[in-house]
Amino acid sequence: MFDFNINNITFENPQWFWLFLLFPVLIAWYIWKRNKQTPEVKISSIKGFKVKQDLLPKLRPVLLFLRLLCLALLITAMSRPRTVDVTSRTKKTQGIDIVMAIDVSPSMLARDLKPNRLEALKKVASDFINDRPNDRIGLVVYSGESFTKTPITSDKSIVQSALRDVKYSDLLENGTAIGMGLATSVNRLKESKAKSKVIILLSDGVNNAGFIDPKIATELAEEYNIKVYTIGLGSNGTAMGPIGISPNGQLRYGPTKVQIDEDLLKQIANQTGGKYFRATNNEKLEAIYKEINKLEKTEVEESKFYNYEEKYRPLVILAGILFLLEILLRNTVFRSFV
Repeated sequence: MFDFNINNITFENPQWFWLFLLFPVLIAWYIWKRNKQTPEVKISSIKGFKVKQDLLPKLRPVLLFLRLLCLALLITAMSRPRTVDVTSRTKKTQGIDIVMAIDVSPSMLARDLKPNRLEALKKVASDFINDRPNDRIGLVVYSGESFTKTPITSDKSIVQSALRDVKYSDLLENGTAIGMGLATSVNRLKESKAKSKVIILLSDGVNNAGFIDPKIATELAEEYNIKVYTIGLGSNGTAMGPIGISPNGQLRYGPTKVQIDEDLLKQIANQTGGKYFRATNNEKLEAIYKEINKLEKTEVEESKFYNYEEKYRPLVILAGILFLLEILLRNTVFRSFV
């Protein structure tokens, strides 16, 4: 009944605590009244009297202590101490399905971003995935051809594992098939029942491969109400990129011209209601994904339930017990001294 956890108690009417300021006045009044009620007899000497020290007169302040403690408990009770148990229930009201289409052509190994374009992208994309706990995400990779790395899923561990495995492979046909990368991404989302469907298409080149025209793929995205954010990746001018393979099988690097079909990427974004971005370094790439993260917000409804448990009743009961005890002592043990 008297179980209190101080750290979890709140007071509904804390203004009653101001009454504690009256306690010094009550103590001073008690001392003044006690001195007035004590009679004084003046004699020349007390040698003829046997003085016996009695303990009860010295314990008279106990009555005051009990009365003040009783008042303190009543004041605290009037302040309405209570504990609150808060439970939350989160409900996703609008989910977003997102497909990240990643260019894995040889030019993604260029070192104008550190350590290279592809690794810089993977790091930023990983952070983006972690920031979307309520959405489903899928991965599509493309170079001269495209394929689905992982379909849209809410299991972020699967997506992160697939992202870590994304790398350049000479098994894929060389080139940059933007149309095919976009078309494959649309195919992943066309059956989605999500209220919002988004493709983040990243490329560092021009469309020079594949058998699907990017304009046709864009029309498909528009038909299925899929918004496409496009990112042109690469510094302006030239970058240190792969220019050949050494006899030992290692890539050789040299200055290469950065060619990005920005007009095409802008057209794709504008036609589908998205936005085009240009990332020329690691910081800009990170800022772009943060901006997309802000633009595509998932609506989440959070309900909180408050369960209050009043704690004033034990204080009132204890105050009543102390008051009765004080009355009992005053009219029995201390009756001759009060």
